[in-house]
Amino acid sequence: MAYCVVHHFKGGTQEQYDALAPSVYPPDGSLLPGELFEAAGAAADGWTVISVFDSKERYESFLDGTLVPAIGQVGEKGFAGPPDEWAFEAVVIKR
Repeated sequence: MAYCVVHHFKGGTQEQYDALAPSVYPPDGSLLPGELFEAAGAAADGWTVISVFDSKERYESFLDGTLVPAIGQVGEKGFAGPPDEWAFEAVVIKR
């Protein structure tokens, strides 16, 4: 079942997202293995990223194996702290 994750970084900016992206995403701009969709943009008080993975397990593998280490590598150029997170299994996906 698809797994949807919303990360909201209060005070976050596109510059911080762009600093993190090369450590997370393939250089050709493609999606991550198991990622079906991603959207990111400015919100009223920060930066929001919405991702849909093909499973919760695939998301957790990305989180532990790629995202958390990348955040550590980017340091002060990246987001100042952890995001607020909402996640759920999708029962409806329309394309």
